[in-house]
Amino acid sequence: MDTLAVDTSVLTEYLLHLGDNALVLAQRNCQWCGVGPVLEEDLALANQSLDLIGQARLLYQEVARLQGGDATEDTYAYWRDAHQFRNYVLLELPASLARVGYAQGDMDWGVTLARNFLYSALMVPLWDALQGSRHEPLAAIAAKSLKEARYHLRHASEWVVRLGDGTDESHARMQAALGHLMPYTQEFWTSSDVERAAVQAGVGVDVAALRAPWQATVEATLAEATLRVPSDQGHVPQGKLGVHSEHLSYLLGELQVVARAHPGAQW
Repeated sequence: MDTLAVDTSVLTEYLLHLGDNALVLAQRNCQWCGVGPVLEEDLALANQSLDLIGQARLLYQEVARLQGGDATEDTYAYWRDAHQFRNYVLLELPASLARVGYAQGDMDWGVTLARNFLYSALMVPLWDALQGSRHEPLAAIAAKSLKEARYHLRHASEWVVRLGDGTDESHARMQAALGHLMPYTQEFWTSSDVERAAVQAGVGVDVAALRAPWQATVEATLAEATLRVPSDQGHVPQGKLGVHSEHLSYLLGELQVVARAHPGAQW
């Protein structure tokens, strides 16, 4: 691809959106490290977090290459504030049914797996489509990430079915988790100016076109889990535009504390 054919600012913002999604969800999932319900699942989420961090690194490295200068992958992970992140609000929420407050001490396994399911059900067709991106580095990242996203979707889907079709309590808690999170998925389908420009340039994918396969995956899995598909109506979040919940600043505080306490340190 002729890189001059695409506005660099559009391309970098689009890459940052994808990278921020991966990094923020990785940070949320890794909060289960050492406190997962069983050792195997503790390790499974840790490994998935590493997959997501790997995706974020590749995307941030490409942004740094495009922008030039002294920027590195660490620039985007550690030295931006919450309003500069472009991730979906869904991904920054605590793993809790609480709608206010930090809720760090009240993590809910069902919320974590429901979120992973809703997000990975989107990312499988999205990464698949991005393999055709005109920006060859992004197409290569998509090909690698697709394999990981398929595993993430399988893992989360199995847990949704296991909990939904389990005991009365597990069924109720998974239904509550889905009801809590589903309205945030509206952000998937509201395209930003950057996304529209990326699609027009042949770099990005029209996410709205992926709604049908996403819906099919969600409906089939929830039917198997004996769960109903909850309403997605409510406030439409705007994380892609830098408008976030109060939870993101707390999350970034954990992520960035060492780098900011020791600027310029070499590891």
